[in-house]
Amino acid sequence: MTIKILAPQLANQIAAGEVVERPASVVKELVENSLDAGASQIEIDIDKGGSKLIRIRDNGSGIAEHELVLALSRHVTSKISDLDDLAQITSLGFRGEALASISSVSRLTLTSKPAGQTAAWQAQAEGRDMAVTVKPAAHPDGTSIEVVDLFFNTPARRKFLRTDKTEFSHIDELVKRLALSRFDVSWQLTHNGQHVRRLPHANTAQTRQKRVAMLCGKVFAEQAAYIENNCGAIKLSGWILAPQACQNQTSCQYSYVNGRMMRDKLLNHAIRQAYGERLTPEQQPGFVLYLEIAPSEVDVNVHPAKHEVRFHQARLVHDFVVSALTDALSQLTETQPLAPQQVANTAAAYQVSAVSGGSAARQWEMVPDAMPSAAGRAARSEMVSQSQTRQQLQYLQGQHATVNADATVKIKTRLLMLPAGQGCAIAQGPDGLVLLDLAASLAAHWLNDPTQAPLLLPLRLPITDTEKQQLLSAASLLQQLGFNILIQESTAIVRAVAPWLRSTSISQWFLTLLPVLQPANPVKSSREILSMLLSSYWLTEAVLLDYFATTLTDSDNWLAVPLDLSSSIQALIQQGQS
Repeated sequence: MTIKILAPQLANQIAAGEVVERPASVVKELVENSLDAGASQIEIDIDKGGSKLIRIRDNGSGIAEHELVLALSRHVTSKISDLDDLAQITSLGFRGEALASISSVSRLTLTSKPAGQTAAWQAQAEGRDMAVTVKPAAHPDGTSIEVVDLFFNTPARRKFLRTDKTEFSHIDELVKRLALSRFDVSWQLTHNGQHVRRLPHANTAQTRQKRVAMLCGKVFAEQAAYIENNCGAIKLSGWILAPQACQNQTSCQYSYVNGRMMRDKLLNHAIRQAYGERLTPEQQPGFVLYLEIAPSEVDVNVHPAKHEVRFHQARLVHDFVVSALTDALSQLTETQPLAPQQVANTAAAYQVSAVSGGSAARQWEMVPDAMPSAAGRAARSEMVSQSQTRQQLQYLQGQHATVNADATVKIKTRLLMLPAGQGCAIAQGPDGLVLLDLAASLAAHWLNDPTQAPLLLPLRLPITDTEKQQLLSAASLLQQLGFNILIQESTAIVRAVAPWLRSTSISQWFLTLLPVLQPANPVKSSREILSMLLSSYWLTEAVLLDYFATTLTDSDNWLAVPLDLSSSIQALIQQGQS
């Protein structure tokens, strides 16, 4: 058998087997060309699922008259010119095969006009012969490509096309993915003359959120949280669903690398690993994620359809995605962040009262006045249980403690914790056991240690005008307490908090702090904040004591009540062990 070079027409039809799988493949290749040409408006017209007509119109840079014939040849492109370009690809297309392959299995018409050209020109190529004819045409700046009678000369390929409805569903899904990758482009999709999608430019956060709702569904847009994180030259951003919002059926699962839509195994594995045991085996994560990385660190020339990429530092990318998403998911609470009105009502439902016994014995209790809904009733039950235990402590103090309002103690040994939510601990003082008031004792230390812990996922909270003014008036105090907050119109962006607050449900308690913020009295405000967080189970005593471990031995300023009777000590120890 003689070895010989394939005829160009035959070679193109073989290449078309990889490039043109179905009508959606044609749309993908042509739209990516439009995006590479800098188009900001793209119109897609489809007839009979794409088997009869695919028309793509854009307002991109266009193709000059003398390049039209060359553009329909194989292995020609304006996007790369040498191996260095191939090593750091920034365009969506680069192989120079699409137009030649498509024209070999269809009747293709290419009309284009660059802005600097006085008139438009049209090139036509049809099927196996691929003879190109060029003639003048009327056309605005940009390019239009019509693909008619796809697979007309390859009956076997045409026979395997699905129904028009099925083929168009693939095109519609493709357009969704493309539209989510380029918010700066307006999109229009029609099928058999009927408008299916009209997506205007989305250049603001609000309009981007609206486009996500249009393409992924209102439920996804309402329940997904926007994340943004970077490490060196790698950046991850986008929307993810909280685990409890994930469905058993696959919802939105879109990932992009440098603007290129991907179904990459490494990224999918990293995303699934980040969700981990938060999901049941039946649940599917929901996400629209964008990974940005230096072009030289990723090879996009490893898959015929460019659905996968290869990272030069795959482990680094994988671990970064896992870490970023794991941290983000840990900050997403099981309930949605409280709406401004709910926050206001919840904050108003608490009042602060002091236990008698002087400043050294002062303990701050959060007493619920009104807690609506089932969640509120559960919280009320916890509060009642806590209050009963607190009353027992108060009784022991009143009956058996000798209180000195000016006394402070130095802690000698480790502390014994009481049941969570009490805000107290037992420790060994110089003259015996003492009952510590953690909120009162640590308030001053908090102010002396205004360390900030940046949030990997900045928290965005909607705020009312009143809440905005409260935050602005307390800005100096919040900064003293380790908070870093940015106010943008009706949104508060929490970027950093005190280290021991980083792992708490910040979205649930942050706005409830506003009523107790007193810029004129930082110590009192910090004490009331700690008391509220401890009493509401948003912060545990163990976290505080662990962070202030050095304070336990170095400080003489612990506010405490001496405990004299052994029976009282025994009762408190039993409660701490229960």
